Amino acid sequence: MGRPDKAARAAIARRRSDAIDLRLAGVDWLTIARKLAADPAVNSDGIAYPQGYGIERYRKQQDPPSDEALIHAACRDVRQALADRRAELNDDVDELRALEADRLDRLFFVAYKKAVRDQDLAAVDRTLRIMERRARLLGLDMPVRTELSGPDRGPVQVESTTVDELEKLIALTDPGTE
Repeated sequence: MGRPDKAARAAIARRRSDAIDLRLAGVDWLTIARKLAADPAVNSDGIAYPQGYGIERYRKQQDPPSDEALIHAACRDVRQALADRRAELNDDVDELRALEADRLDRLFFVAYKKAVRDQDLAAVDRTLRIMERRARLLGLDMPVRTELSGPDRGPVQVESTTVDELEKLIALTDPGTE
């Protein structure tokens, strides 16, 4: 079986979209599979769903796929549809990230010129804020390492710590809880 033509690919995309819509609506796998089956004898609507599950068997006038095979096909469709949507979202996020980086570059250029040319301290601060935002956007900052230690920089012994000691530790790490 070769690559489906454009019309078949569109019908498969529609079937996957229908499968995910039904699943999001809380429909069980077997009902989804039967609703999207190619064989009218299996299809819950009594129609031949275009590019539905078991289309090759239907075209060859063979028995329709088992319920288990239909469910497997529906699950595979939903997984594939979700993977496709995730890939599209990732592409969109990458495009948005690049657009935001370009905007920050333009703002940086203006602020940087003013900071260097006029030696304007407000422009220097603005330049640094733009640089910080750009670094966060592009993931350039190193992760902050946080470490809690007990007496003499040793490990905190939680199993032998009293409630009072835990409260003191929380107060040390979160000054707003006093």
